[in-house]
Amino acid sequence: MRFSTSSAAALVATIPFATAQTFTDCDPTKKTCDNNIGLPEDAFSSDFTSAGGNRSWTAAAYSTITYSSNGAEFGISGAKQAPTMESDFYIFFGRVDVKMRAAKGTGIVSSIVFESDDLDEIDWEFLGGDTDSVQTNFFGKGNTTSYDRMVEYPVSSPQDELHTYSVDWNSDRIEWIIDGTTVRTLTYDDALCVGGRNFPQTPMRVKLGNWCGGCDGQPKGTIEWAGGKTTFDDAPYVMYVEQVSIQNYNPADAYEWSDMSGSWESIKLIKDGSASQPSGKDDSSESSVASTKTSAPTSSHGVDPVKPTGHVVSKTVTGKSYNTSAPHQTTGIKTSIVQATTQVPGAQPTGGNGIEGASPSGSPAAGASGVTPSTGGAAAKTVMASTALLGLLFSFLL
Repeated sequence: MRFSTSSAAALVATIPFATAQTFTDCDPTKKTCDNNIGLPEDAFSSDFTSAGGNRSWTAAAYSTITYSSNGAEFGISGAKQAPTMESDFYIFFGRVDVKMRAAKGTGIVSSIVFESDDLDEIDWEFLGGDTDSVQTNFFGKGNTTSYDRMVEYPVSSPQDELHTYSVDWNSDRIEWIIDGTTVRTLTYDDALCVGGRNFPQTPMRVKLGNWCGGCDGQPKGTIEWAGGKTTFDDAPYVMYVEQVSIQNYNPADAYEWSDMSGSWESIKLIKDGSASQPSGKDDSSESSVASTKTSAPTSSHGVDPVKPTGHVVSKTVTGKSYNTSAPHQTTGIKTSIVQATTQVPGAQPTGGNGIEGASPSGSPAAGASGVTPSTGGAAAKTVMASTALLGLLFSFLL
């Protein structure tokens, strides 16, 4: 992809905006950090339709999350709202199943994100204006030198129908699964560029969030990717999550980074005061996933999900091509566990190569419009985002 000199100059001007947002509070590949809080059990589940179902989940600062028979409700009624929560623990290889409905609304983005302290990331992302597909994406060690990793897949009415979106993750491969059918498999070898470091392989939190990619203040590329400008004529735009089930393939009290390589083999399992080596995968997961493929439902849109067609999408907006795999601004700030009655004003969520630590006031910091680190309460754990413009610059230079 090539651009004119004037286009390149415009991209260069945006570099501080993009790079200022890509950092972490403590990256274990660069310095010694605290151990990650582990999940001691090999299984964990949350039923958000039940009282107390949000045990072991923490809300982002200023998030408004309510609970009902529909589950956890992540509603957006204005541009400054972005309800988000994350697991209080990390998992280290495993399977996560999320039963949910995405939010409606042009420019509204619902997300399921797995993110580690060295910026490994696995994503499901739903655009409120896209009524028949979902996006899958991944990043390794914060590497955003290319934006060709997003692939989208057909799904029936994700804003109106409950579906279960799953990720099964081990040292060999990642599988994205819709209603029991594997739609995408990424092997370690598929992500071998930069020495395999693009393959997500370090302990991750699970994050759920809803945010506005089409609101004023977002980069142009983000607004285009999200589907266009957001209006709130039909608000609130609500993402509903009924249940989350987690299988953890390496149960532990904590995960210790024994060196700065960022490889999965370097992570030690701390349990009952002793350290042990991790397992790259759970042997039972292969047969479990394989058995679900035989009973996959058929989409009401006439698409057989057993053999879905996934594709990288490129669109043309006002005469310029852009890639929809571009990441975007999101956030998540660790505070206290949300109870069913908790109501706090909105903040940006965590998601898709996202930022933690957005200020509700929208005051800029470090060159990032509308984004500042948290100045009160618990500090943001990981702050991360990029814009499509940086990726476009690399394309130009190449």
